[in-house]
Amino acid sequence: MNISSHHINEQNAAAAFSKQAVIFDELYAGNTIVQYKRQRVRDHLLKLLQPESHILELNSGTGEDAIWLAQQGHFVHATDIARGMQEQLQQKVKLLHLQQNVTNELLSFTQLEQLQQQKKYDHIFSNFAGLNCTGELNKVLQSFAPLLKPGGTVTLVVLPKFCLWEFLLLFKGKFKTAFRRLFSSRGVTAHVEGEYFTCWYYAPSYIIKNMRKDFKLLALEGLCTVVPPSYIEGFAEKHSKLYNSLKIKEGKWKTKWPWKYIGDYYIISLQKK
Repeated sequence: MNISSHHINEQNAAAAFSKQAVIFDELYAGNTIVQYKRQRVRDHLLKLLQPESHILELNSGTGEDAIWLAQQGHFVHATDIARGMQEQLQQKVKLLHLQQNVTNELLSFTQLEQLQQQKKYDHIFSNFAGLNCTGELNKVLQSFAPLLKPGGTVTLVVLPKFCLWEFLLLFKGKFKTAFRRLFSSRGVTAHVEGEYFTCWYYAPSYIIKNMRKDFKLLALEGLCTVVPPSYIEGFAEKHSKLYNSLKIKEGKWKTKWPWKYIGDYYIISLQKK
């Protein structure tokens, strides 16, 4: 896939998520495991962020994280290529009177050299696999260093190349889903709201390798390794005791081998040298 086709893929993904923008929050608000995932990411961030940090967010979506970060006293420049998502974010910011803490820009993470707010940030953040929508993640990662202050940090939430829960679907006869990450070197086609785009999967080692010149690893933890992925609908409600037990186990094992590598996602943080 050449550069122009990568750009077309991003535009297709943007069109898909723009169509979902108005109902996006409603779709996931009642999903217990989505809320669990979001809280895990926020707990991770709270360990890293200094008071009143200036944060560059990539793929900010409808602004759920940007709003939360602003309410913690941070300053967020929220970027996304999906116009519909940006419009929802702007409405929330205005409604909650957070204009002093949240700014936004319609921009792809593959074009950070065109960022309007070209300043030094304390932190770069991307949640829930936004970065999996490019086959050129190496170029994106290598653009981070000039945008960060010395000692600045990065937190990314990424889909890895293997997910235990997904692989176990093999025993339910869902072979395509079970094997899709294992045979994804050229990407896997995703389908949302009538739009098709390609998704790639990246191991933590890929990110560490492409950032090692300017960054050191701070933390790596699996997300939904023991707890099932959020697309297994109703699990938390149907099996509440088991769900609570799995949460406890994941809390103990999330940073250990092999659990930090085999979740639906992983959370990785690095620090600029």
